[in-house]
Amino acid sequence: MKRAAQLLIGILISVFFLYLILPGLHLPEVWRAMGQANYWWIVPGVAVYMVGLWARTWRWHFMLRHLKPVSMGRLFPVVCIGYFGNNVYPFRAGEVMRAYVLWQREEIPISSSLATVIIERVFDGLVMLLFVFLALPFAPIPAAFQGFVVVVTFLLFVVTALFIWVTVRPRRIAALYGWLADHLLPARIRERTDGLFERFMEGLGSLRSGRDLLLIFATSIVVWLMETVKYWFVMHAFAFSVSFLALMLINGIVNLATTLPSAPGYIGTFDTPAIETLTAYGIDTQLAASYTLTLHAALWVPVTLLGAYYFWREQLRWSDFNKAQKRAERTAQGEAAVLE
Repeated sequence: MKRAAQLLIGILISVFFLYLILPGLHLPEVWRAMGQANYWWIVPGVAVYMVGLWARTWRWHFMLRHLKPVSMGRLFPVVCIGYFGNNVYPFRAGEVMRAYVLWQREEIPISSSLATVIIERVFDGLVMLLFVFLALPFAPIPAAFQGFVVVVTFLLFVVTALFIWVTVRPRRIAALYGWLADHLLPARIRERTDGLFERFMEGLGSLRSGRDLLLIFATSIVVWLMETVKYWFVMHAFAFSVSFLALMLINGIVNLATTLPSAPGYIGTFDTPAIETLTAYGIDTQLAASYTLTLHAALWVPVTLLGAYYFWREQLRWSDFNKAQKRAERTAQGEAAVLE
């Protein structure tokens, strides 16, 4: 029932985003523009995107090193499985799935690896905001998304400040947790949360030096620059042109929007912001829609197929998504528990 409710919420949000853009689209013209595109430009776009995927794998390898050294060759399939899960399941279930697969393969506690995943999302969000604010002097944000960007900016800075405080002052955080747990949590629940807190704090170990913070942030910039380069290559398949800064803005707004719950594959939350932003640059709405649909497919299909291959190679099943979520929920009861 809970997962069905989550799926329903995601579908409703996707429908809302599609409702915002569909009335302005004339689908025959969109298909006509797609039929005239030069799809060979997608090939170098996919190649550059894979470079970014390896950079993302290296970043996770670097963040996990204090827990256990895991080679990039072993991590890359896990990252692809995570993308597969995110693209076919709602609510970014792939993040929990890759933590589950990592626990199976490397015996790294799920709560610890999930902490590194949360750090990734925070740094990704900060880079998206950097892209948006770098482009602001040269590129207008559509009015419909200005308030959203302001709210996300505030939340991300709060979360970032909290993470930095947690990693710089772990003893104070432990003392605060201990006081809150002593006064607010029953003993039965305390037995579970203590282990979860300890393993989560262990997972934040990659942030305990300024050098590590800078290196993770720099790698995050490389990851998203590679994705923006893919936007640039796919743009050349169509009869329009905008600046690279404009594409950085589109990338930033789109990926901030896809943090919202949505139907699987980020339907609507990806497409509407991209089309609206391109339209703000004077690009014809039908042409903007044809580019966006092609870009969405070029981002979704290759990594999803690759993740599906690794998912099959690991002999995983669809039920493992549910197992992963259940395992994450009860991980504080002991990492040595065996799933049936």
